[in-house]
Amino acid sequence: MAYGRLSPGRGRPRTVDSLNSRERFLETIVYGSPDRVPYFDEGLRDGVLEAWRKEGLPEAADLEKMFHFDRRERIAVNLDPLPHVGKWPRSRRDLAGFRDLFDARDAKRFPGDWVAQVAAWHTREHILELALHPGFFLSMGVEDWPRFEEVMCQLADDASLVRETLMIRGEFIAQMAERVLGEVEIDFASFSEPIGGNEGPLVSPAVYKDVILPSYKPILDVLARRGVRTVTMVTYANARVLMRPLVDAGFNCLWAVEADAKSMGYLDLRREFGRGLTLIGGIDLDTLLAGEDAIRREIETKVPPLLAQGGYIPLADGRVRENISFANYAYYRRLLEKVAR
Repeated sequence: MAYGRLSPGRGRPRTVDSLNSRERFLETIVYGSPDRVPYFDEGLRDGVLEAWRKEGLPEAADLEKMFHFDRRERIAVNLDPLPHVGKWPRSRRDLAGFRDLFDARDAKRFPGDWVAQVAAWHTREHILELALHPGFFLSMGVEDWPRFEEVMCQLADDASLVRETLMIRGEFIAQMAERVLGEVEIDFASFSEPIGGNEGPLVSPAVYKDVILPSYKPILDVLARRGVRTVTMVTYANARVLMRPLVDAGFNCLWAVEADAKSMGYLDLRREFGRGLTLIGGIDLDTLLAGEDAIRREIETKVPPLLAQGGYIPLADGRVRENISFANYAYYRRLLEKVAR
């Protein structure tokens, strides 16, 4: 499918909300001239609405009517091993059986109403995301401490086996991406990389570049060939030392979640990477705990200069937690809209 991208309307006057959500996103993400930036929904953790109702939020309150959100949808295809991994590869002899768990021709990887969904997406006005990769640790089956320890030892003892294991996953996801993009034009692709904490990633930049990133290349090649302009990496905590390898590999959008505010500051990242890295998020969620003055300082310090440069969608950097009051959340959303307009 040849992508007929909406062309940026640089220089054309806009009235507020003159574009639909999709047009608005595409204009923003390529440094165009949107009517306004998209308003993304942070998402709520379990228990948040219950806590807010105890504060007085009416049972029938609809947040989508109280605040503005641009609609986003994520394509749901199954990228997990099928069936579930019984034994992770411990030697190269195990790789053939492991490869059998990743068959892109398996119809069970697509929802039963896939054909109807594809037809509806052809005339959509909302933003469509294709999430393609869960990151290093989840791809290696790290769900508990014993498996984490096993993977780290394997990384130290036989990094090439880890690279080959990851490549099986990468080549499979590339095949899945080819199938999806043969039928659907998406607005952005996303990868996720929960790889460390506030001290930094649990692997060195050299290991990341030599062992992990090669398995992303087949996927990135498909995205480039299919004309997907925006390839987003969703990072967590402090991934600062990985940003240069990621940008060099072809990722051109960052969505830093629950980030270490000092290390992952968007103003600093914009100074370093310029227009080579568009940005989503960047507002420290913790300031929503501190009250209106802290919220105002956070938004007024970060948002206007980034909006002035373009290629930026302002948003708190994580799903809202139940210890954030509704009053603070409402103040944040309304101030964000005021500043962004």
